[in-house]
Amino acid sequence: MANGLLALMVASIFTGAAVYVNFAEQPARLMLDDRALLTEWKPSYRRGFAMQAPLALVGCILGLVAWWQASHPAFLVGAVAMIAPWPWTLLGIKPTNDALLAIAPDDAGPQSRALIEKWGGLHAVRSVLGAVGTLAYLWACLQR
Repeated sequence: MANGLLALMVASIFTGAAVYVNFAEQPARLMLDDRALLTEWKPSYRRGFAMQAPLALVGCILGLVAWWQASHPAFLVGAVAMIAPWPWTLLGIKPTNDALLAIAPDDAGPQSRALIEKWGGLHAVRSVLGAVGTLAYLWACLQR
Protein backbone atom coordinates (compact mmCIF):
# COMPACT_ATOMS: atom_id res chain seq x y z
CA MET A 1 0.00 0.00 0.00
CA ALA A 2 2.92 2.34 0.65
CA ASN A 3 3.92 2.28 -3.02
CA GLY A 4 0.37 3.14 -4.02
CA LEU A 5 0.32 6.12 -1.68
CA LEU A 6 3.73 7.23 -2.93
CA ALA A 7 2.49 6.91 -6.52
CA LEU A 8 -0.52 9.06 -5.59
CA MET A 9 1.73 11.65 -3.98
CA VAL A 10 4.09 11.86 -6.97
CA ALA A 11 1.19 11.98 -9.45
CA SER A 12 -0.39 14.77 -7.42
CA ILE A 13 2.83 16.79 -7.47
CA PHE A 14 3.17 16.26 -11.24
CA THR A 15 -0.44 17.27 -11.81
CA GLY A 16 -0.20 20.31 -9.57
CA ALA A 17 2.87 21.54 -11.42
CA ALA A 18 1.29 20.95 -14.83
CA VAL A 19 -1.97 22.65 -13.87
CA TYR A 20 -0.04 25.58 -12.38
CA VAL A 21 1.66 26.12 -15.72
CA ASN A 22 -1.64 26.12 -17.61
CA PHE A 23 -3.67 28.24 -15.19
CA ALA A 24 -1.11 30.63 -13.69
CA GLU A 25 2.21 30.79 -15.49
CA GLN A 26 1.05 30.59 -19.12
CA PRO A 27 -1.65 33.31 -18.80
CA ALA A 28 0.79 35.55 -16.91
CA ARG A 29 3.56 35.15 -19.48
CA LEU A 30 1.14 35.86 -22.33
CA MET A 31 0.72 39.37 -20.86
CA LEU A 32 4.37 40.12 -21.71
CA ASP A 33 5.56 41.67 -24.96
CA ASP A 34 6.78 39.20 -27.61
CA ARG A 35 10.49 39.42 -26.77
CA ALA A 36 9.98 39.11 -23.02
CA LEU A 37 7.48 36.30 -23.60
CA LEU A 38 10.00 34.21 -25.52
CA THR A 39 12.81 35.12 -23.14
CA GLU A 40 10.73 33.96 -20.16
CA TRP A 41 9.42 30.80 -21.87
CA LYS A 42 12.85 29.32 -22.68
CA PRO A 43 14.27 28.90 -19.15
CA SER A 44 10.82 28.16 -17.76
CA TYR A 45 10.41 25.29 -20.24
CA ARG A 46 13.85 23.85 -19.43
CA ARG A 47 13.26 23.99 -15.67
CA GLY A 48 9.75 22.60 -15.96
CA PHE A 49 10.96 19.72 -18.11
CA ALA A 50 13.74 18.94 -15.64
CA MET A 51 11.16 18.74 -12.84
CA GLN A 52 8.22 17.05 -14.56
CA ALA A 53 9.99 14.35 -16.60
CA PRO A 54 11.42 12.57 -13.54
CA LEU A 55 8.12 12.93 -11.68
CA ALA A 56 6.28 11.22 -14.54
CA LEU A 57 8.81 8.38 -14.62
CA VAL A 58 8.85 7.86 -10.85
CA GLY A 59 5.04 8.09 -10.72
CA CYS A 60 4.80 5.40 -13.38
CA ILE A 61 7.30 3.07 -11.70
CA LEU A 62 5.61 3.41 -8.31
CA GLY A 63 2.24 2.76 -9.92
CA LEU A 64 3.54 -0.36 -11.64
CA VAL A 65 4.98 -1.66 -8.36
CA ALA A 66 1.69 -0.94 -6.59
CA TRP A 67 -0.21 -2.74 -9.38
CA TRP A 68 2.13 -5.73 -9.10
CA GLN A 69 1.63 -5.84 -5.33
CA ALA A 70 -2.10 -5.14 -5.15
CA SER A 71 -3.37 -6.29 -8.56
CA HIS A 72 -5.76 -3.34 -8.69
CA PRO A 73 -6.25 -2.31 -12.33
CA ALA A 74 -6.45 1.39 -11.44
CA PHE A 75 -2.77 1.32 -10.52
CA LEU A 76 -2.00 0.12 -14.04
CA VAL A 77 -4.25 2.82 -15.54
CA GLY A 78 -2.48 5.41 -13.40
CA ALA A 79 0.96 4.14 -14.39
CA VAL A 80 0.09 4.36 -18.08
CA ALA A 81 -1.34 7.85 -17.61
CA MET A 82 1.80 8.94 -15.76
CA ILE A 83 4.21 7.74 -18.44
CA ALA A 84 2.03 8.99 -21.31
CA PRO A 85 3.41 12.56 -21.07
CA TRP A 86 6.79 11.22 -22.26
CA PRO A 87 5.65 10.06 -25.71
CA TRP A 88 3.21 12.99 -25.90
CA THR A 89 6.08 15.39 -25.28
CA LEU A 90 8.34 13.70 -27.83
CA LEU A 91 5.71 13.32 -30.54
CA GLY A 92 3.23 16.11 -29.89
CA ILE A 93 5.07 18.95 -28.18
CA LYS A 94 8.73 18.60 -29.23
CA PRO A 95 8.30 20.14 -32.71
CA THR A 96 6.81 23.27 -31.13
CA ASN A 97 9.50 23.30 -28.42
CA ASP A 98 12.26 22.98 -31.02
CA ALA A 99 10.78 25.79 -33.13
CA LEU A 100 10.59 28.08 -30.10
CA LEU A 101 14.08 27.24 -28.89
CA ALA A 102 15.45 28.08 -32.36
CA ILE A 103 14.04 31.63 -32.30
CA ALA A 104 16.43 34.27 -30.99
CA PRO A 105 14.87 36.75 -28.55
CA ASP A 106 15.54 39.60 -30.98
CA ASP A 107 13.49 37.73 -33.62
CA ALA A 108 10.48 37.29 -31.35
CA GLY A 109 7.19 38.44 -32.78
CA PRO A 110 3.71 37.25 -33.71
CA GLN A 111 5.08 33.87 -34.87
CA SER A 112 6.78 33.10 -31.56
CA ARG A 113 3.72 34.30 -29.64
CA ALA A 114 1.46 32.02 -31.70
CA LEU A 115 3.80 29.09 -31.04
CA ILE A 116 3.76 29.76 -27.28
CA GLU A 117 -0.03 29.96 -27.35
CA LYS A 118 -0.09 26.63 -29.23
CA TRP A 119 2.38 25.20 -26.70
CA GLY A 120 -0.02 26.08 -23.87
CA GLY A 121 -2.75 23.99 -25.46
CA LEU A 122 -0.37 21.11 -26.06
CA HIS A 123 0.84 21.32 -22.48
CA ALA A 124 -2.74 21.09 -21.23
CA VAL A 125 -2.74 17.47 -22.40
CA ARG A 126 0.02 16.82 -19.85
CA SER A 127 -2.22 18.33 -17.16
CA VAL A 128 -5.09 16.05 -18.16
CA LEU A 129 -2.87 12.96 -18.22
CA GLY A 130 -1.54 13.82 -14.77
CA ALA A 131 -5.08 14.28 -13.46
CA VAL A 132 -6.10 10.89 -14.90
CA GLY A 133 -3.11 9.27 -13.21
CA THR A 134 -3.82 11.00 -9.90
CA LEU A 135 -7.50 10.05 -9.93
CA ALA A 136 -6.72 6.44 -10.86
CA TYR A 137 -4.23 6.17 -8.01
CA LEU A 138 -6.67 7.80 -5.60
CA TRP A 139 -9.39 5.35 -6.59
CA ALA A 140 -7.06 2.37 -6.14
CA CYS A 141 -5.84 3.64 -2.76
CA LEU A 142 -9.40 4.16 -1.53
CA GLN A 143 -10.30 0.59 -2.51
CA ARG A 144 -7.66 -0.94 -0.22
